[in-house]
Amino acid sequence: MSVKISQLDNGLQVVTDPMEGVESTALGLWFKVGARYETAKLSGMAHFIEHMLFKGTDRRSSFSISEEIEATGGYLNAYTSRENTAFYARMLAQDTELCLDVLADVLQHSRFEPEDIEREQTVISQEIAQAEDTPDDVVFTDFQSQAFAGQGLGQSVLGSQQTLSNINRENAMAFWQYHYRPDKAILVASGGVDHDAFVRLAERLFWPDRGERGPREMPTAAKYTGGVTLKTRALEQVHTVLGFEGASMTDPRYFASAVLSTLLGGGSSSRLFQEIREKRGLAYHVGAHTSGYADTGLFAVYAGTAPEAEAELLSVLIDEFKRLVDTNVPELEIERARAQIRASVLMGRESTSSRAEDAAQQMLVYGIPRTVSDLIGQLDAVDAAAIRREAELMLSSPVTLSAIGPLSDTDTLYDINQRLA
Repeated sequence: MSVKISQLDNGLQVVTDPMEGVESTALGLWFKVGARYETAKLSGMAHFIEHMLFKGTDRRSSFSISEEIEATGGYLNAYTSRENTAFYARMLAQDTELCLDVLADVLQHSRFEPEDIEREQTVISQEIAQAEDTPDDVVFTDFQSQAFAGQGLGQSVLGSQQTLSNINRENAMAFWQYHYRPDKAILVASGGVDHDAFVRLAERLFWPDRGERGPREMPTAAKYTGGVTLKTRALEQVHTVLGFEGASMTDPRYFASAVLSTLLGGGSSSRLFQEIREKRGLAYHVGAHTSGYADTGLFAVYAGTAPEAEAELLSVLIDEFKRLVDTNVPELEIERARAQIRASVLMGRESTSSRAEDAAQQMLVYGIPRTVSDLIGQLDAVDAAAIRREAELMLSSPVTLSAIGPLSDTDTLYDINQRLA
């Protein structure tokens, strides 16, 4: 296995995954912080910090942060999710030190100028407004919020207009200084990288004077609630997400859940695509996916359909879920789904960015990088009995349903649990 791990004296974990014959390097820092680590009053803070760390340091302006990387042909970006925040880049291997210097600068020396905070609040306000104008964004946000009502895991990554207005320099810097520090970070590089040289750069550049060490604490345990959220809006379609509690990333069930979501709605040969789009013409897009978190998960099906077809769409979805429990899935269908996931894993091994992301996520979830053969072995162990058990477990949990659009028969939608019984 090519992956190597070192831990610096300040607690920073450094992970490398070298690739032979590759001229580029993908790297980044991943932090165990996201929407579920925020208070309700300051929902959206992690995403706000992500933006602010590109606004300038004592050494670099906002323009310089991007320009120095792009001048070498590389790119620099970031994302915030419900559990993680990442700052990542890709560049030619010869420019690795420059890229690390930029990342180290923004993560340690960002200024958080009041005028930048005010400007970025306006920018994110527009981002929130844009999301609210996008019905498939709204319906998934509502789905997550209803599935974990009143909890951090149910909060929007963007926050709301109200919580955004609660952010100021004092609470933003307090959040940044507590969560974005070496003992809570994982630095990963894949591609053209030498582990020992990379570690030496990390020792010199990242928090050389900070020595605090602490656990990567877990947020409050999530409790799946389920329920129905409906919003009537003048749209051309009704956008619907139907789902259940799923498996966490560390649960052995997770692989069965992934196979189930693929065979149910993971491609053009999937059950839902064939039944809903090809046979009935009810939707242009229909799909299923599973989301694994540290201590729980979600299984969801999405489709957009004409208002007059909503009742039929829900009936088909219900029938397909019940069929998973009533009848064993044929081995040929299971193998097709396994093959899709297997190919995705193996093809991702050819990408420096995918390998860096995979290594980071495995460190965050498992604390160690897992071998490809281990992952494929667990995938290949999924059989018809495991699929059936997973479907039974999902259907035993309260359903979560969110819908937005020109809704007429809302009583039928609120009665979804009875129809699935």
